[in-house]
Amino acid sequence: MIITNNDLVYSKLKDDYNILYIDGSFRDVLVKTRDKVHAGYELLTHPLSSSLKPNETPYKSVIISDKKGKLNFNSVYIIEDAIIEYDKFNMNIIKKISEKIRKDFKLIDLTVLESALNINY
Repeated sequence: MIITNNDLVYSKLKDDYNILYIDGSFRDVLVKTRDKVHAGYELLTHPLSSSLKPNETPYKSVIISDKKGKLNFNSVYIIEDAIIEYDKFNMNIIKKISEKIRKDFKLIDLTVLESALNINY
């Protein structure tokens, strides 16, 4: 399952993957991911992957397992720490980026996700 707030990811991959689209912020993606992890889903990608810091991009896509199982404490620690790290950043920069730059960040997020999925186009 992919949890994302990136509409480019959703539109490009929705027919091939189980995608939970979040109409919200990077933090909203982390919180929804945390909720899923607490329900027994396992993180398959790190929620703070890539070299972009949370205050540098408004978009995030995270891959978790499709099926829930036992609570994975490693996933719990990682997602909880990711939210704590996210909250340390000043998010005022995000509010000031142009639509062109937002499109670039959507593409970067998609590219990182495709790399994790090993998609070759």
